[in-house]
Amino acid sequence: MEGQGDNITKHEQLLQHIEGLKVGTKISVRKLAKEMAVSEGTAYRAVKEAENLGIVITKERIGTVRVEKKPRNISDQLTFGDVVDIVEGHVLGGVNGLNKHLHKYVIGAMKVDAMIRYIDADSLLIVGNRDDVHSLALEQGAGVLVTGGFGTSREVKALADELDLPVISSRHDTFTVASMINRAIFDRLIKKKIMLVEDIVDNKPRLNTLKVTSTVGELRMLSQTSGELRFPVTDEWNRVIGIVGRRDVEEFSEEHSIEKAMIRSPVTAALQTSLASAAQIMMWEGIDFLPIVDRNRKLVGSLTRREVLQSLRDVSNQPQLGETFDHLIWNGFAEERDEEGKLFFHGFITPQMATDLGTISEGVLSTLMTLSAFKAAKDITGNDYVLDNMSTYFIRPVQIEHSVIVLPRLLEISRRTCKLEIEISHNDTIVAKAVLMLQSIDHG
Repeated sequence: MEGQGDNITKHEQLLQHIEGLKVGTKISVRKLAKEMAVSEGTAYRAVKEAENLGIVITKERIGTVRVEKKPRNISDQLTFGDVVDIVEGHVLGGVNGLNKHLHKYVIGAMKVDAMIRYIDADSLLIVGNRDDVHSLALEQGAGVLVTGGFGTSREVKALADELDLPVISSRHDTFTVASMINRAIFDRLIKKKIMLVEDIVDNKPRLNTLKVTSTVGELRMLSQTSGELRFPVTDEWNRVIGIVGRRDVEEFSEEHSIEKAMIRSPVTAALQTSLASAAQIMMWEGIDFLPIVDRNRKLVGSLTRREVLQSLRDVSNQPQLGETFDHLIWNGFAEERDEEGKLFFHGFITPQMATDLGTISEGVLSTLMTLSAFKAAKDITGNDYVLDNMSTYFIRPVQIEHSVIVLPRLLEISRRTCKLEIEISHNDTIVAKAVLMLQSIDHG
């Protein structure tokens, strides 16, 4: 039998070598290539993937360093180190405090006596070249962001190092850095709500698996004890080679091997796949069991359709704090019903929705019709949907600040699909129309 090293690629061996390095070890592409007897190009690609995996980082003037991979725990609180990256700044002092979190930022555009009441511990003061204010902020336990590309005095730098509170300099002006930080906070709020496969898999109990040599009797026993219906089949290196369920072996005897009954080369997903993508994969492929694998196709977990849908429902019930483009577009529209109880939406075209010519963007129109279709379909069935296909007809331009009505009409509905016609009108004149076919993610 061949050893495990003979069955993995040079790329995988390089990644395993990098993972085995002590945290803090500096990594040289040339040295790595020489140690592992590979080309520098191969070593470089492995280092870049390791960087994407979060096990190495590359810093200016330091180089590439092995680091501890941080668990995915997106916080809406920024660290001072995050601020340095966001505002494209550099640290003047207090470098040991970069990992500290800040709970607010204050713009120092007032006299010192008035400013002090707003500065407290773990805040960030955004100010220009005012050394006295820099010292005051540090003494209050706050970090300092100096705008306009200015620096600070040696005394302030020494105080920052003593208190482990960063003093950061950015070439941007105060308004720009405040906008950049605000945007970063909103982006984090959006990311925090987007659940990935790893958020579920990490909290699941030990995974039950079968081997090619397993028998039907072993499958049935495992199903009975675990309560699960489908199982991944792995080889001796824990790579997924198939899946098998109780229904697949109904016609086989207890002693029969599962090899002929299993589904080979099954559809899989990675830990960084979003739950919404996982739901769509399962819907399009018509499957209710999804093995989760790492970059080497080794099994790390599994998901069922029920787990994915329940998690998506839990997420949808959480308050939406960040603002995506869809939310910004839909914010100006209200849900209404006519005398017969039929749903429609009413709103105004804002300047942000317009093209350079002053009329509504075709992309915005498509988004309005898609969102209204999702809401109308859920109103009818209670299910969540994804877009299958859409035929759109733009009839007349719509100017900004005009009011429009979005009217969905149900054309066909089945257990899996929902077909709707969407009309957008202004002053009783149709300006756009679309026919959309939606697929339910609640049914396979």
